[in-house]
Amino acid sequence: MHAQRVMLDVLKGETVSPPPLWMMRQAGRYLPEYRELRKKAGSFLDLCYNPDFAVEVTLQPIRRFGFDASILFSDILVVPHALGRDLRFEEGRGPLMTPISAPEIAALDGSNFHHHLKPVYETVKRLRTELPEQTTLIGFCGAPWTLATYMIAGHGTPDQAPARLFAFREPEAMAQLLSMLSDYSAKYLIKQIEAGVDVVQIFDSWSGVLDEACFEAFCVRPVAEIVRQVRAVYPDVSIIGFPKGAGHRYSTYREKTGVTGLGLDWTVPLSQARALQAGGAVQGNLDPLRLVAGGRALSEGVDAILKALGTGPLIFNLGHGITPETPIEHVEAMIRQVRSFSGQ
Repeated sequence: MHAQRVMLDVLKGETVSPPPLWMMRQAGRYLPEYRELRKKAGSFLDLCYNPDFAVEVTLQPIRRFGFDASILFSDILVVPHALGRDLRFEEGRGPLMTPISAPEIAALDGSNFHHHLKPVYETVKRLRTELPEQTTLIGFCGAPWTLATYMIAGHGTPDQAPARLFAFREPEAMAQLLSMLSDYSAKYLIKQIEAGVDVVQIFDSWSGVLDEACFEAFCVRPVAEIVRQVRAVYPDVSIIGFPKGAGHRYSTYREKTGVTGLGLDWTVPLSQARALQAGGAVQGNLDPLRLVAGGRALSEGVDAILKALGTGPLIFNLGHGITPETPIEHVEAMIRQVRSFSGQ
């Protein structure tokens, strides 16, 4: 059944030429059809929690571009939301939450967790029947550290100082929060797999702000625990880890966490990416602003990645999410260039 889903072959370590292609945030504001639906939905959370809207938004980039993979349309913060924390999205400000205090961590309530996320599981089930057979369906969650940064600060910050300070001042409370987020994130991924996703990705958008000891304690160990719990139920499902900004720590991240594939941000040198590829599939890592710029900047960036990584297990992607101002014709040019590649 899965023979045509080439991304799954790459995650098993095979080289496919041209490589499978998808983009982080491929369903989003750079598409006019998304903007239209967003107006109808009323709020961003209504898009996430209404299966009619979420299915349609997920399918839009597949219809337009024919990507090899489709990622469930949702948000990483639905996990703390399902644990009883408030969540709202404001235009121009992003997600906003009431900052959590140390005593409130013990009061996080998972009794309604799966019921709260039922619309997400329904979206996955419907996507698996509506997507083309050859399209890999990716589920995802936010890594515990990244979720914790938003829960503690109440919003995104440039260097996550509030969460770092909280961890130093309240080490036991931070450990408790990360442990709980690991457990519930694993439950969430297991339910997504049960509903029909082929692959899951764990987004650790803020791993790059931590020192060595904190990276080990807050990024590596919680993700390793998620991987352990998911594998206990689904031993063969591929898991992609994306520790953005991890730098040289990428080299041991896969080994220590047990993830199958590594999502690379655009700052990872291609020589390092090539070395990482010797241990299994890599995904990435075009600078999203090359895609905004187009022209020579785009073609040179794509060419460099394909030359360095195209003869090994590669999933072509951006090094972070596509930005809203990206011209659609630049996306089309990137797809043409990747799809015309034939490895030696």
